[in-house]
Amino acid sequence: MNKIILVFLSFVLCSCTTESIKTADQSSHPSVTTASFTRHPTRLHFGDSENTSTEEEHLLPRIARYLKQGIASWYGPDFHGKKTASGEIYDMYAMTAAHKTLPISSYARVTNLENQRSVIVRINDRGPFHGKRLMDLSYAAAKRLDLHEAGTGAVEIKALAPEQALAQLQNTAEDQDKNIYLQVGTFGSKKKAENLQNKIVASNLPQPKILPSTHRGSTLYKVQMGPIKSPTRVHNLNLQLAKLGITETQFVTETDQKQIAMIQ
Repeated sequence: MNKIILVFLSFVLCSCTTESIKTADQSSHPSVTTASFTRHPTRLHFGDSENTSTEEEHLLPRIARYLKQGIASWYGPDFHGKKTASGEIYDMYAMTAAHKTLPISSYARVTNLENQRSVIVRINDRGPFHGKRLMDLSYAAAKRLDLHEAGTGAVEIKALAPEQALAQLQNTAEDQDKNIYLQVGTFGSKKKAENLQNKIVASNLPQPKILPSTHRGSTLYKVQMGPIKSPTRVHNLNLQLAKLGITETQFVTETDQKQIAMIQ
């Protein structure tokens, strides 16, 4: 009888150690409230497959099953140029979003349930911390979905693996005769952008372009490589960048670059 009890207790203790998807500390974000417990970021680094942790490998299939409907909002000028939960600089003209639980650097397709418009965003921040909203979109993403004027709207959020996100972006870009680029950094300082550019060139990789984006007297400097012609190309490029410690990359379209030029 004692042996049965010991086996049962061992099973219970093992079951209690299973990790769920972690969330992150709140960033400088609208309506942030201080929680009574500490939460840590969950990140997915898709560049160096040899260094992918066991936790990240287990997260991928669970993320792929994420599909929810709810209310999305957006945040813009007051946070443009400030740091996000990922540590990168928030750019209201980039296709990004804040979410409470989806891992930092993962992708999602967001669909406006009223007009069926869809965009693909990268999760780089935490939130929203207002009511029961599911996601805070960047201004650019909200505008593409036609949610920017109303401020909020009903959406469907579907998590995507990086290769799924790239494939869908490429299909859209080809239909519109546009290109896909790999954005490797965003900085509030031109010098920092140039340092990253020089670091990449010194490793015998193609020279990135630095694209300035100005809003209300504040300028961000985006470092981009491309155009990207195939998933294999971007995978190999990410592997090379990961060896330089550059893992927070994202896909951007030619439209995003034209938006940058328009606001100069």
